[in-house]
Amino acid sequence: MEISVPGLLLRSWELTDAAEVMAAMREPAIAQWNSTPSAAAGMEGAREWVRRRADWSSGDHASFALAEPSTRALLGSISLHRIYDGDAVIGYWTVAPARGRGLAALAVATVTGWAFQRLNLHRIELCHAVANPSSCRVAEKTGYALEGTLRESHRYGDKRRYDEHLHARLATDE
Repeated sequence: MEISVPGLLLRSWELTDAAEVMAAMREPAIAQWNSTPSAAAGMEGAREWVRRRADWSSGDHASFALAEPSTRALLGSISLHRIYDGDAVIGYWTVAPARGRGLAALAVATVTGWAFQRLNLHRIELCHAVANPSSCRVAEKTGYALEGTLRESHRYGDKRRYDEHLHARLATDE
């Protein structure tokens, strides 16, 4: 499965991505805001992480590698999780060299539109730590309305609980 938009390729995960995933998960910003210690711990954990995201057979998630269109080099990740009864949760990260280029917002907008059309979803939620303002900007840029703050709702990479902003988009939103 591939989706191509100007400046970005969303492609299926490949086992050859494991080394880049392991390196990305060791990067401080990604490690802080993503709970994936097994992928950072070693190559086998990174391979398992990639395998799970490449296998959509359960129907409860859809995951894409964000890649440079010309080289297919890994730039990040975007996934729809907990797909059930017309609802899902979206999550994403980008490697340090890809940040500041608008790629996270482009990926979120692209996958959101795809999910509403192809998966017939009605509601997609986007949660992020209040302490992570970059993700708040992505949510705002892509039309995810702020619905509230979830108090100490998620334990992040440093094992502390953080308040999270809950944003959401509906298929009926303009």
